[in-house]
Amino acid sequence: MKNPVYIAGIGAVTAIGNSVGECFSSLKNENAGIEAIRFIETVHSGKIPVAEVKLHNTALQQITGMPENTSRTTMLGFLAAKEAMLDSGIQDDKLFRKGFVSANTVGGMDKSEDFFKDFIKNRDKGKLRFVHDHECGCVTEKIAEALGITDFFTTISTACSSSANAIAYAARLINNDLLDIAVAGGCDALTKFTLNGFHTLMILDEELCKPFDENRNGLNLGEGAGYVVLVSEKVANILSKKMYCKLSGYYNSNDAFHQTASSPEGTGPYLAMQNAMKKSGLKPSDINYINLHGTGTPNNDQSESMAIKRIFDPVFPLISSTKAYTGHTLGGCGGVEAVFSILALKHRMVFPNLRLETPMHEFTFSPVNKFLKEQQLNHVMSNSFGFGGNCASLIFSKI
Repeated sequence: MKNPVYIAGIGAVTAIGNSVGECFSSLKNENAGIEAIRFIETVHSGKIPVAEVKLHNTALQQITGMPENTSRTTMLGFLAAKEAMLDSGIQDDKLFRKGFVSANTVGGMDKSEDFFKDFIKNRDKGKLRFVHDHECGCVTEKIAEALGITDFFTTISTACSSSANAIAYAARLINNDLLDIAVAGGCDALTKFTLNGFHTLMILDEELCKPFDENRNGLNLGEGAGYVVLVSEKVANILSKKMYCKLSGYYNSNDAFHQTASSPEGTGPYLAMQNAMKKSGLKPSDINYINLHGTGTPNNDQSESMAIKRIFDPVFPLISSTKAYTGHTLGGCGGVEAVFSILALKHRMVFPNLRLETPMHEFTFSPVNKFLKEQQLNHVMSNSFGFGGNCASLIFSKI
């Protein structure tokens, strides 16, 4: 890239921790956050495990200072984005052009569900302010306002690749000298709408998910948020803190194979990974670790594995899916897993693919199933693949 883009700060809240530090501790200690449903009133309670953030909405309101009608998605996003900004060490940001590129897929659906619960019983009931922030863009606007970002903000919603695409778009804005600083990533909260939709698709596992296992049977839904602070080289040189790494490559592809399934040949994932490497000037042998999209569905894991085989065979990098910890956080997963990839790169660690028992018979490679320390990591790839064939890959490189 003609203008380097650096990572100055990171923030995350997931089922395994309410901060980057808590998430990192859980990753190292192999503590997954997937369990029985606690916070949602649903017919699926006791039947489907999920990965909920361990904070009730009342607690989130107290922590964030946001009003009662604020959606859970907004509050989770603000927590992670604020942590990333504080971590960046940026003080007088008025000297710089600052933007916010945020992703989500569910918007304020949780509050809309609260409204309709009362409205269906009595059309004179229901608080209309609960549906005011229903659409995805309102989540971004609320977070940007809370962060004090006014120069530029926009929303990206491309299913499960949303927040990876948000990070890539933010990098393009900096690379083309339109912004100096960008907070980018995404967030999503669990809702009845999400649970019912994925249940209808018959891709939810009633047990704890097992990504890339021969006997995998579906995904576990999760919720959370992950954001990074991207800065230009000019800003990186001014800041007193050391940068985490560079975002050296990114690419978005779309094979348009099917509304909800990936192509058996892994065409979309292949194009995303191959072109992200091309953009970064790297060869397949330069990639040391891939944080896989790895949802645990038969289709996704087979498609992603096929793409990896096409690119890396016969010498494969270390690979694993951290969704076995956090569940599938949908619009937030690209941001969450970007943070995890940056942690892996910084600390020279590879987090295990939990519950992997029987590697997929079709392939000669399989994910790491134990925690690895002191690894030689120079370039880490993070994959996020969404419905409709929308695929994104990011590459983070050591400085």
